[in-house]
Amino acid sequence: MSPDEFRVIVTKIRPFTDYVYLHVLGEPLLHPGFEEILSIAGDVNLNVNITTNGGLIARKKEILLRQAVRQVNISLHDAEENIQSEKWGDYLDSIFDYVLVAAGKTYINLRLWNSGVETSSGFNCFCLEKIALKFDKNIEELYLKGKDTGIKLANHIFLQHAPRFEWPDGERTRSENARTCYALRDQIAILVDGTVVPCCLDADGAMTLGNIFEHDLNLIFNSERAQKIRNGFLNSQITEPFCRTCGFFVN
Repeated sequence: MSPDEFRVIVTKIRPFTDYVYLHVLGEPLLHPGFEEILSIAGDVNLNVNITTNGGLIARKKEILLRQAVRQVNISLHDAEENIQSEKWGDYLDSIFDYVLVAAGKTYINLRLWNSGVETSSGFNCFCLEKIALKFDKNIEELYLKGKDTGIKLANHIFLQHAPRFEWPDGERTRSENARTCYALRDQIAILVDGTVVPCCLDADGAMTLGNIFEHDLNLIFNSERAQKIRNGFLNSQITEPFCRTCGFFVN
C-alpha cells in the first residue's frame, strides 16, 4: 500500500474511529514508507497501534521514537522460529533498548503467545529469565496468568501470555458453537488493495465486503453481508463458514 493510498484510507475511516492498527498478518516495520505512514496517521490525529515481531526494532527505533505511536505489541514468540538460538539474547537486548525509552509515551506489550506448547518451554524460560533480570522481578511473578492488560513490568510495559494462535484457514472447523466476536462491532480490516473485511484475521479476503477506494464505509457497513455478519455476532451466531475455522472468539 502506498502512502498516498493510505492517506485516502485514513481520511475515509477517520469519522468512524480514533484508532488505526498497522497489521493484518504482515510486518509493518518492513514497509519502505513506514515513517510517512506514521506521519499521515498523525496528520489526522489517529492513535497508532503497531504489532511487530521486533526483528527490526533496532533499525527502526529512531522512527518509532520520533513519531507518535500509542501502542506497540511485540510478538517475542516469533523469535523462537525465526532467529538462531545463539542470537536470542541480542534480540531481547534490542527490544529492551527500545521499550525502556519508548515507554515514556507508548504502551508496550511483550507477547509470549505460545503457552502450553511443550517445544517452546526452553525459549519461554530464556525470555522470562531475561525479562525478570531486566525489570527486577521474581521469575515466579512472570508465570502468573495476566489479565487482559497483562503482567505489569514497569510503567506502560506489560508481559502477556496466551496460547499459540492458529489463523483461520477456511478449511478446518474450530467452532460449531454460537459465539460472538469483535468483527464489525469494534473492528474492520482493510487489505493492501483496499478490500474491506470484517476483521484483522481475514488476511486473504475470504469475506470481502467492498473496496474502500470505490465506496464509502457507510455503504459497505450497510451491505446485506456486513449486516448479517454483525447482527449474527450480536446474537452469538456464526453466519459465515470462514468464521467457523477461526479459533478467536469473545467469551
